[in-house]
Amino acid sequence: MKNIGFIGLGIMGKPMVLNLLKAGFSVSVLEKSAAAKEVELFGAKLCASPRLLAESADIIITMLPDSPEVESVLFGDEGISGTMKEGQVFIDMSTISPLMAHKIHTELAKKGVDALDAPVSGGQVGAEAATLSIMVGGSSEAFNQALPIFQAMGKNIVHIGEAGAGQITKACNQMIVGMTIQAVSEAFTLANQAGVDLEKMREVLLGGFAQSRILDLHGQRIIDRNFKPGFKIKLHNKDMNIALETGKALNVDLLGTAQVAQQMKKAVEAGNGELDHSSLVLLLEK
Repeated sequence: MKNIGFIGLGIMGKPMVLNLLKAGFSVSVLEKSAAAKEVELFGAKLCASPRLLAESADIIITMLPDSPEVESVLFGDEGISGTMKEGQVFIDMSTISPLMAHKIHTELAKKGVDALDAPVSGGQVGAEAATLSIMVGGSSEAFNQALPIFQAMGKNIVHIGEAGAGQITKACNQMIVGMTIQAVSEAFTLANQAGVDLEKMREVLLGGFAQSRILDLHGQRIIDRNFKPGFKIKLHNKDMNIALETGKALNVDLLGTAQVAQQMKKAVEAGNGELDHSSLVLLLEK
């Protein structure tokens, strides 16, 4: 079994590590992380610094909020790229800019390190249940080497193509999810204003062409007023901006994405950035 170094024990990263440990992998994490002691109880090893973690790992995984954090971990003053060596594999499972994914692939290739961009979809529920969808960009050789690791964390695992293809696919995923949340929010706000029973409306719509996982899970969240974050709206806003930047670079107008990104920005400015992205409905209800 490969030794894995995992950086990023957030809402998603912690359950992903627990599933790797459950599958029998040796996993090292940073001891300064708030969740480090918790995963240590399940067998994770603690490392004092990212560089020490990288030195002892065959495969290094990052699960971080955005491009700057991933870039800093790799190429900052104490970046792990300085100690990485030929034969290691780097897997970034964060959602970051496709341009940054390309930079990572190019720079690490100079050291003989193969890189995969492997963002995920499925939220906290999918991370906990090991049912994440994992969309992967990079070489077939690195993908095949990492596949048993992915299988410990997800169910729908697809090698999309070369470097950056995973991040492009994740941007498209976030566009669809974001615009669907907006649609569900508008529908529920309209129905509620008209005095329609939201539970019954959700039930019947789930049996028709409007059926979606967003309607199912986030529709229930809206009804229950449960906006505890499975995925924070500030992070989804970041992802929508990545999609817009990518669209601009490729000369593709993303009008719906731009509108929902603006709504999410307003939600963050209103103080709801730490809430679940289903809380987008709160703007409409005002």
